Amino acid sequence: MPNLEETPAPSNLQEPDPSYPFRQKDQYQLPDPDNPPWGLGGALLVWFASIVLIILMPVVFLLPYAWAKGFHPGMPDFGPALAEFALTDRVAVLLQVVSLFPSHLLTLILVWAVVTRFGKNSFWAAIGWGWARGFRLWRCVVLGTLLFVVGSVVAKLFGAEKPTQLELIINSSIAARYMISFLAVCTAPFVEEFVYRGVLYAPLQRLAGVKGAVIIVLALFTIIHVPQYWPNAGVIAAVGILSIVLTVIRAYSGRLLPCIVIHLVFNGIQAVILVVEPHLRPLIPSAERATPAPSFLLPLIDSLTPWIAKLL
Repeated sequence: MPNLEETPAPSNLQEPDPSYPFRQKDQYQLPDPDNPPWGLGGALLVWFASIVLIILMPVVFLLPYAWAKGFHPGMPDFGPALAEFALTDRVAVLLQVVSLFPSHLLTLILVWAVVTRFGKNSFWAAIGWGWARGFRLWRCVVLGTLLFVVGSVVAKLFGAEKPTQLELIINSSIAARYMISFLAVCTAPFVEEFVYRGVLYAPLQRLAGVKGAVIIVLALFTIIHVPQYWPNAGVIAAVGILSIVLTVIRAYSGRLLPCIVIHLVFNGIQAVILVVEPHLRPLIPSAERATPAPSFLLPLIDSLTPWIAKLL
């Protein structure tokens, strides 16, 4: 197997040769992560599809349960009643959180299809998998921890008293809290890094240069989180800090694995806090709310109500 860490990927790409396992490594050309075989159109398709899945999958999970509870288009004030039900019923909230898992899986499948051209290319080589000089495991763990500390300070200094949509969902039930913690560690870092620093960044860098790609990815990653964390400007700023650091590391190193590890550590610390916070609450009366929530997308229930009404 080619050593992705020691052997720099060439700038050109050729189709895999069936005799590859029996050839010398310098005879086999791998895709270059900074000059990928997919274009900006495919990258934007993945990005847009990931958002659509996050929005529509909760509807798919919510509608059968709402129908069983007596919600139908002919009832008075259907839209507002359904919106309130989706936000206040614990089972309804949990179903929407659970729906993020299949949406993440479908996004990963779409990422694989675009990156490999349906299995024709090496996924790990094209996406930039592997460690980079100066960004190995322990340094990434330390950097992820430092980013969490900085993000927490920023969120505390510039945060708002009013709880965010995500905090309300986290506090709706212990099952929702645990499920969000699971997603924050097991799927969100991979999905978000594959989409933003993996699929999106490379063709943007090719078209707009390094600085342009960093700015665009920062903007897309941060803006998409604004409705989720509004009105807490501190948490939004913390997400922006995380995004720019991860994107700069991807630009500097040419590798995606350090970004995933840093993101995983960042989310992992928050997930641990979410899990243990209910058990610490009786001991610490001032602990009224959890720390900033994991940085991944959740459905905006209020904005979905007209869509649900049309679907029904």
